[in-house]
Amino acid sequence: MKRTIARACVFGLLLTAPAFEFANASTVYDGQWSLTIKTEKGACDSSYHFTVDITNGNVTHPNLVRLRGRVVNGGSVRVVVAAAGKSASGSGRLNRKSGGGRWTGHSGSDRCSGSWSAEKF
Repeated sequence: MKRTIARACVFGLLLTAPAFEFANASTVYDGQWSLTIKTEKGACDSSYHFTVDITNGNVTHPNLVRLRGRVVNGGSVRVVVAAAGKSASGSGRLNRKSGGGRWTGHSGSDRCSGSWSAEKF
């Protein structure tokens, strides 16, 4: 259960970001993205893989409710997710086809961190 919640936090980490600005039009980042999250420090699973959508610069995933995410002009992305007392956040940069960055999170008193990479379908 602990790993499942930590996994959900990490997933959300790369799924969304706090809004830097609000967009009303599509962006070059819009579309489906394949994400790989790697844990480099802490007791979280070693890696995670999943798909997210970016629409009008907003990052979404159908199974995570408490998350916020945003990609702004220039490709900066920030990510925050929380589930059942667990949370994770991260940041990085996307270009038109790929990107990457760093993340940190916690599950109770356990702390994890690592890197993420993304490729657009």
